[in-house]
Amino acid sequence: MSSAFDRQIRPVYDALDTGSNKSAIVACNKLLKKYPKNDLVKALKALALVRSQKVEESLVLCDEVLTSKPTEDSTLTAMMHVLRGLGRHNDMVAMFEEAYKQQPGNEELGAQTFFANVRAGHWKSAQQIATRMHKQFQEDKYLYWSIISAVLQANDPSTRPDMKNLLYKLAHRLITSSPRPSSLSSDRFYLHLTILRELKLFDEAGTLLDSDIGRAYCATNLSCNEIRRNIMKSWGLLKQEGERAESFIREKSDRNWLEFLSVIDATFSYVSVISDENSKAECSQHIRRTEEFFSGIAKVDGKKERAGSLALLELEYRARTHKLSQDSFRLVNLLCKYFDTFGDKNCCYEDIRPYITLPPDELSQWTHHLEVIPGAYTTIADLRRYINAQKLIRHNLQITQITPDEELSRAKLYTKQYLDALPLGQELPTTELQPADDLAILSANTYVNLWKLTEREQYLFDAAVILELGLTRSKQSFQMRLMLIRIYRLLAAPSLALEHYRQMRVKQVQNDTLSHFILSHSSVFSLAGIGDLTLSTECIEASQIYLTNTHETGDFVIRAFNTEKYSQIPEFITFEDRLDNSLQRDIIKMEHLRMRMAHELISSDMVDMELIELKFIFDREHHDNRDFEILVNYQPRVIDSFNDQTLLFGKSEGKGWLSSFLKLYIKAFTQASDLDDTVEEKLLVGDRPKQSPELDRQVPLKDRIKSRCEDELNELTPIEVAFVQYADALTDWLEPYHDYARPPPSVVLAEAAKLTEKKTGFPLKGVDIPPQNGNSTKKDEEPPAVVDAPESLVAFFDEQKRQFDVVKESGSLIEALSILATIQDALLLFASMTLRFKTQSVVKINKLGGLVSKLKPIRTVALYVAKELSSDMVARSATESTQENRKTLIDNSSLGGGQIDHDFIVNVAKKVSDARRKVSEGVGKGLARLCTIYES
Repeated sequence: MSSAFDRQIRPVYDALDTGSNKSAIVACNKLLKKYPKNDLVKALKALALVRSQKVEESLVLCDEVLTSKPTEDSTLTAMMHVLRGLGRHNDMVAMFEEAYKQQPGNEELGAQTFFANVRAGHWKSAQQIATRMHKQFQEDKYLYWSIISAVLQANDPSTRPDMKNLLYKLAHRLITSSPRPSSLSSDRFYLHLTILRELKLFDEAGTLLDSDIGRAYCATNLSCNEIRRNIMKSWGLLKQEGERAESFIREKSDRNWLEFLSVIDATFSYVSVISDENSKAECSQHIRRTEEFFSGIAKVDGKKERAGSLALLELEYRARTHKLSQDSFRLVNLLCKYFDTFGDKNCCYEDIRPYITLPPDELSQWTHHLEVIPGAYTTIADLRRYINAQKLIRHNLQITQITPDEELSRAKLYTKQYLDALPLGQELPTTELQPADDLAILSANTYVNLWKLTEREQYLFDAAVILELGLTRSKQSFQMRLMLIRIYRLLAAPSLALEHYRQMRVKQVQNDTLSHFILSHSSVFSLAGIGDLTLSTECIEASQIYLTNTHETGDFVIRAFNTEKYSQIPEFITFEDRLDNSLQRDIIKMEHLRMRMAHELISSDMVDMELIELKFIFDREHHDNRDFEILVNYQPRVIDSFNDQTLLFGKSEGKGWLSSFLKLYIKAFTQASDLDDTVEEKLLVGDRPKQSPELDRQVPLKDRIKSRCEDELNELTPIEVAFVQYADALTDWLEPYHDYARPPPSVVLAEAAKLTEKKTGFPLKGVDIPPQNGNSTKKDEEPPAVVDAPESLVAFFDEQKRQFDVVKESGSLIEALSILATIQDALLLFASMTLRFKTQSVVKINKLGGLVSKLKPIRTVALYVAKELSSDMVARSATESTQENRKTLIDNSSLGGGQIDHDFIVNVAKKVSDARRKVSEGVGKGLARLCTIYES
């Protein structure tokens, strides 16, 4: 390309680099006047259009460039970004493969073709290309690319079980035939061991591991050492592994906990397969020997290291499990000794919690040992010891000890001790956590349990007060914020929950693991009906990680291939897959859909767009990446955890919940939409996502969305079950009328082609517009007979009103909001399902006037109930933030009387009551607005 053209094209690149897409388009248009057939300019303009969300216009240019079969590196690179932005990975593969065919000697082009297949997950093609490149260019790297591609193909869920073994054998043959041994690189060595492990070629693996280079890699490379352990375990060489680990601990003074576990596993290997008297006797001898070994380490380490003492606990716990313990009180004695040694460490509670399931006599001894720990402390170490003692005592409380009176006494004690201990941390910088924080958390746990025992929301308020106080001293305490998020949602104060969530500054992949704290059942709190898109925006922002994953994780994989980090490649691919098919991703999508329907006017375009996306989601094999363990739990082990106690409506939105709602909306939108599979295929821009290999392809989607599984329904609340039943009755009734009135695919495609040509000036690719006439949508057959609507449709709204009246008396705001959200969903679903029959010409042509008359009574009842409930909710909102209401909260608080500053409690009460007023008023007015919109 000439230097003059290079100078002219430079402003386009600069504009794209700075995000000035409009300027890039203008510059490209000028260049296209001079160079109308230049593929690079077309590709860059298409890229600018994609980034400007002008998909239809970019498609025309994109197809023009692909038709010309480009081979220049700059054009291919620009098109790669265009096709990735459009989600057309298969076209990207075809483009690079065609270019490589034209220039088979171009090594860089071969690598790009390989990477295009990697991005698309086409492991078979990638393996073939890498093999070809190795033969052609004699580069070792390409052979290993071929090997790892075969391994990845074997591990792909779509690969048949019988093919998996063949692919691993192929990989083994390739790696053993390599002119250079795998031992020249730790990652190649790791890959070799992975293949041997899968094929159970343990002798060959042993030879590699016993070599000098093998021992060196395992000593310095964590991945190699991990797979070595795995091989030894699979090989059944637990005793040898234990001997090696023991020798390693002695010689290197290593305190890696995995090495201690290897010694323990070896100790009990004598009874792992055969458990006769001889094996038990031999195991007992080894237990005593191992006990001496660990005791020696614990004695030498003292308080410096915990591994030896913790290993003694694990050893005795397993001995007791196998009924080989020689002393019935040894475990509790070890627990007491461990606590005496390490009780002043923050980790003490987590260390020994797995071992404190004790019988009554030992439990009594253990509890007494903890209860003598003094509650007066002058140092942080003493305070930690006291806190750990209180955690451990609470953990083992029996059900008879968990009464409202006793729990209230404990909550007050924890609060008092927290306040007394605050001076110990007064000199700490604001970035540090207070050493007394866990006492505040213990208090909040206890107040939440009091709420579960008594159903009094007052105790949730008290929990919020103590945690808010804790945050004034420990601003970085994410545990307190997570607890407050849960508590404020239970109190129907979502704006306060969102405030704490945002202050946590959740980043990157944490949006996938933690966003459930704020977005689970978030449509219940949505104010989208009055134009407040706060929660809708939160859904969009939380979903950015999935877009980032689509564009960036593939680059990490390519980088790993280039640097031959074979241990990282499967991890990146697994990471990408878990995010692509994240359960939380699609739960957020479902919640956002319900908010969107409340905010935007329901139209055929919305229904079509949402239907296509929901169908993509439905057949995914979802991964649940949500983190529930992060939420601290100091509840007694005989009751529900703090996480389970604070789940909104007592249930977590899981796979069954998502499946139920996907079926509901896909079923409804399929009927309301004019798109059938033929039309959808023609109009689809990107590739279809990979579907679950376990999916029964013999069962049509239409039948799968009609099935209801008991396990799925068990994940729904009673109100949600009622909504699902309402939706099923509505869609089953209207299905024949939608099927009759839906225009033929040719008519739908013709309309789409006209719109595309109007927008872009070019006809829709691959669509022939048939000749149109005024009668194209008329049917020759008679319309289906109009039957009465199921009585359950009207009964649904009446029952929800009855439920609301009951809840109104009980005073539970969160339940009232849930009923209003369900009424809103039902009203909007009815509006979308009847959208087709609002057009007079459609009704007239299809002779469905009788159906319209059957719809009116349902709409009338739905609007009446919705208006009544919205009016009641708005009226209730006025009482939420009154002085009297706040005074009741403050006067009933168990934290008053000088324990906590009165003004502080008043401030929290005001925030809570204001937040409750805001959400109740907003939800009520939002539903009233929707009633006005959909009255006719």
